[in-house]
Amino acid sequence: MAASLPLASARLETAVDAPASAVSWGAIVAGGAAAAALSLILLILGAGLGLTSLSPYGGKGASAMALGFSAVVWVMVTQALASGMGGYLAGRLRTRWAGVQGDEVFFRDTAHGFLAWAVATLATAALLTTAIGSVVGGAVKVGATVAGGAATAAVAGATQGEGASEGPAAYFIDSMFRRPASPAQAGQVAPAEAVPAAEVARILGQAGQDKPLAPEDQRYLGQLVAERTGIPQPEAEQRVADTVARMQAKAREAEAAAREAAEKARKAGITATLWLFVSMLLGAFCASLAATWGGRERDA
Repeated sequence: MAASLPLASARLETAVDAPASAVSWGAIVAGGAAAAALSLILLILGAGLGLTSLSPYGGKGASAMALGFSAVVWVMVTQALASGMGGYLAGRLRTRWAGVQGDEVFFRDTAHGFLAWAVATLATAALLTTAIGSVVGGAVKVGATVAGGAATAAVAGATQGEGASEGPAAYFIDSMFRRPASPAQAGQVAPAEAVPAAEVARILGQAGQDKPLAPEDQRYLGQLVAERTGIPQPEAEQRVADTVARMQAKAREAEAAAREAAEKARKAGITATLWLFVSMLLGAFCASLAATWGGRERDA
């Protein structure tokens, strides 16, 4: 009779402690919520610290390289602390598994920590979809938009119609119609006439980035320049040709700068994505490890 009492007590403890499932979802959700909240707090703190290191004055404040390195370190620290906290809570709050071997308990605790990290990651991704999308896809969007749109930016402004007097081609049109500063030639200049900037801009826009103006267009622009500046027709046509060449050189410089900016954005996007991947792996490891610590303390 006395021997049956311990056996009944053991069966009662097993019935009370043994869960219906090996997964304690309550502990996992609690750990994931704690990890997501702590991660959000640390990210906000990191953003604040980053803003304090910036300065509106040139040559002051942290450099772009220093800010990038600090951001990487802070993201790694955030993942380690938040995921570790979530994993520890998931292991500490889970139900005790009575009659389960030590290796199985270790595996289950590790799985609980990983699941808590997964819940926190999915919750954070749902809340920060825009930020994550900008980190991952920003380089592709910038590269496609900047490199494609700025290839002919300097010449494209010449087709702005009536607004050409204020567009990118305005300086070149003004330089083409500059009157001579020599007093001898100044007397030969006809009375001031309005420069047909819109028409000239449309003609210059036909040159593109590499090809020269059509001969008839160059002669017509030379006539306009000669009439309004008083210089000879051949000299006026040469001025037109020189202006077109300078516009095309400016367009090539703009394209090179755009491609360089797109390449830098692409490399920055790749670097940010890779470090984000590494930080997430670190978070999964810390959550799984901390869950085993919490589980051991729970069973102790």
